[in-house]
Amino acid sequence: MTGPNPDKLLDEDAIIFSYHARVRMFEKGVSTEDVISLLREGDVIEEYADDEPCPSFLLYGILNTIPYHLVVAGAPIISG
Repeated sequence: MTGPNPDKLLDEDAIIFSYHARVRMFEKGVSTEDVISLLREGDVIEEYADDEPCPSFLLYGILNTIPYHLVVAGAPIISG
């Protein structure tokens, strides 16, 4: 089993923010670019391979001296 790969999500331009994520980003003054930076520079600290409806992981990163935790889920890409 391979671990989560945030860079792969970024390289494939496969990032979609949930409504909940957008609300929390707004509340904390965090931009999309900030989250992308955290995905590139942060550390995966926990994996949740059995999460439903799709596997996820917890990422820790620091942005402008402020620590952040991100939950990232990897939903399958469905093509038509």
